[in-house]
Amino acid sequence: MADRVAGTGGLQPSAIIAIVLTLLTGFGPMSTDLYLPSLPALVTAFDSDIATVQLTLSVFLVGFAVAQLVYGPVSDRFGRRPAILAGVTIFTAASIACALATSIEMLILCRFLQALGACCGPVLGRAVVRDLYGPERSARILAYMSMSMALAPAIGPIIGGVLQQAFGWQATFWLLVGFGVLMLAAVLGLLGESNRHRDPLATSPTRLVRNYASLLRHRRYIGYVAIVACSYSAIFTFISGSSFVLSGMLGLSPPVYGACFGIVCIGFICGSFGSGRLTLRLGIDRMIAAGTLVMLAGAAAMAALAAAGVFTVWAVVGPFFVVMIGVGLTLPNAIAGAIAPFPAMAGTASALMGFLQMTLAALVGIAIGHATGSDGLPMALAALLTTLGALAAFRLLVNPSTARPAGTA
Repeated sequence: MADRVAGTGGLQPSAIIAIVLTLLTGFGPMSTDLYLPSLPALVTAFDSDIATVQLTLSVFLVGFAVAQLVYGPVSDRFGRRPAILAGVTIFTAASIACALATSIEMLILCRFLQALGACCGPVLGRAVVRDLYGPERSARILAYMSMSMALAPAIGPIIGGVLQQAFGWQATFWLLVGFGVLMLAAVLGLLGESNRHRDPLATSPTRLVRNYASLLRHRRYIGYVAIVACSYSAIFTFISGSSFVLSGMLGLSPPVYGACFGIVCIGFICGSFGSGRLTLRLGIDRMIAAGTLVMLAGAAAMAALAAAGVFTVWAVVGPFFVVMIGVGLTLPNAIAGAIAPFPAMAGTASALMGFLQMTLAALVGIAIGHATGSDGLPMALAALLTTLGALAAFRLLVNPSTARPAGTA
């Protein structure tokens, strides 16, 4: 392949590789957003309740979080490509099992297994970007990848809503099976190896403990990771709560709910586009400073409307559109800032970041599942708290007024 470096099995940056990496990072959004319109139907189909059905989302995040701690070090030792191939294979098999589930308990278990495979895409996709593009350029590439991949959650619920109405909830999982097969073929045919700093001791218990300990002692790493975790958790407040609020309480049909979800995702696309255009000019920290303030403004507006008893579609969708602009400005830069100082263990740094990100999001999702009542206030308050957390992490841990430039220890 032209994209492989002769004699090394490595990669050179190219448009086709960027497309493959973008699709790999889409395993998470595709696995959650596509079946969101089916969540209320799952309550009926399995004679269950909202909190139990919501576990199909939260358990997915738990599996997604835990498996990253394996994929990162394994890819640092053996290479990105074999780890990605293993993950995509697991994802495809588990998606088949999800489509064939006969009880809510079986679906929850299969969703956990699906997550064990799906997480290879984002964690190793980010590591490959760091391998190929370096610290500063990786922030720009991640922003454009995020913007492109935002099309998945933008159109995913729309497609899922149509499939739900026409064929039932199983159809969304069969579509994920097709996506898994497509990505398996793409990785086999196009994606060479990018890891030129393989560490033969990366998976040894002693080295793992030392590597994770060094990351956890790195103040700016923890700051950036906290920003990533809180920003993603803000997204997850909408992912986990919006179908019950907009469809279950406000009565939107699955396709209309999908369209509302798509509108919110356009906010993320706008923010990511702005990040891609401005990061090299303004720097990672300035972009995060702007993004966290925008996130907080949107979440505060939504919480104020909910507290005042204004409970309409646009009182939910409009403010969250603003939140997502802020997330688009913040998330790619925080990811790049976290991984930049660690070229020799980019997989491990990305894995720990993903673990903490998904763990917090899972806890937020579980809380929303149990708190959801007759209005959108719990979802709005969760969004407010998570965006406040992102701003606090930036001000207290990254602290651009005194911190060194991104990319230094």
